[in-house]
Amino acid sequence: MRILGIDPGLARTGWSVVESEPGRDPRLEGSGLIETPSDSPLQDRLCDIHRRLSGVLSEHRPGEVAAEELFFLKASPSVRGTLEARGVILLACAHAGLEVHPYDPRTVKASLTGSGASGKAQVQRMVQRVLRLAEPLSPDDVADAAAIALCHARMGRLGGLKVVDRIGGGRSPRGDAA
Repeated sequence: MRILGIDPGLARTGWSVVESEPGRDPRLEGSGLIETPSDSPLQDRLCDIHRRLSGVLSEHRPGEVAAEELFFLKASPSVRGTLEARGVILLACAHAGLEVHPYDPRTVKASLTGSGASGKAQVQRMVQRVLRLAEPLSPDDVADAAAIALCHARMGRLGGLKVVDRIGGGRSPRGDAA
C-alpha cells in the first residue's frame, strides 16, 4: 500500500510517501515541502499548494492519503490560512479520486511511540528508526507527514481496534474518543 502523508499548512505543507506491505519494513518513497511566500496573495498561495500537491499525487500515485486533523480553539488569521490550505489539499485528493483519512496529533504520536504526549524529537527518532533512515527527516513538516503515513499504515492494519495511549485513555484509530 502506497500512502501519502500530509502535514497541512499555508506557509509550509509537508508530504511523505511511504510504501507499506504486511510482513515487510515500510520504506520512504519520496518526501518534500511545499512552501508559499507570505507576501503572495492568498489565492496564489492556495493555487500553488493545489498545483504542487496535484503533481505529487500524479507522480507518486498513492493508494491512500492521510492528513493531520486540525483542532483549534481560536480562529486566528494563521488558523484560517491553515484551514484554507487543508481545503485545497482535500480538493486535490478528491480530483485524484482519493479519500483523505484524518488523524489527530495524539493518535499519530501514540501509534509510533506508545504515548500521545510524545515530543517532536521522539516522534522524529521513531520515524527515522521505522523507515531505517541514516538521518532524521527534516524539516519537521516532512517528518510529521511521514509519521502520519506510518500511523495510517498501522491503523489500516488494525481495522477498527481501539488504540490506548498512556494519557487520555481509549481512542479509535481515527482519533475519536472511544
